[in-house]
Amino acid sequence: MEALKKIAGIKAAEYVSDGMIVGLGTGSTAYYFVEELGRRVQEEGLSIVGVTTSSRTSEQAKRLGIPLKSIDQVDFVDVTVDGADEVDRNFNGIKGGGAALLMEKIVATPTKDYIWVVDESKLVETLGAFKLPVEVVQYGAEQLFRRFERAGYKPSFRQGEAGRYVTDMQNFIIDLDLGQIPDPVALGDQLDRTVGVVEHGLFNGMVNRVIVAGQDGLRILEAKH
Repeated sequence: MEALKKIAGIKAAEYVSDGMIVGLGTGSTAYYFVEELGRRVQEEGLSIVGVTTSSRTSEQAKRLGIPLKSIDQVDFVDVTVDGADEVDRNFNGIKGGGAALLMEKIVATPTKDYIWVVDESKLVETLGAFKLPVEVVQYGAEQLFRRFERAGYKPSFRQGEAGRYVTDMQNFIIDLDLGQIPDPVALGDQLDRTVGVVEHGLFNGMVNRVIVAGQDGLRILEAKH
């Protein structure tokens, strides 16, 4: 599977050209995309500016010599390449397995060409088998947890090495074990209106194309929106 991820990550880098502002995703597949960009910067003189979605990706990009700016220093992003934990046929997806969902969504929002790179196991009929990450402020997190329990969402606080996992933005993550999400747009709207929720891992109707790595090679799926 790692070989497939690498092939897909390198393919995604073909969408990057000189002068672009590039969103650098987080996770195992996005890692190979960033590595390939670093190679092109060093070997081909590719001139780009990266905007990262996590402290981990920032460290990787700096090591590779990719110039960086913060999202607040740019007006838009030309192309962002990231992974996804699940993708349905309507191009809705779940992200946040790597705990970077808030920063990923902030970078994705002003992006002109938003690309996901996944292996074929991430394509699903219905979202929800992968637990839905919800990033919440620390104050009142127990209240939110109980609210999710009452709603039947089977919540659990994500754990780190020293207790509850704390994101780059100093928030907690509550993972919801929903099984199925028949209407991700409705659930996303509900979570958007929930006080204390900073962001959730439903990325509905945001992606432009999905590069899928499978045993038979690469497929590129284009969204219709």
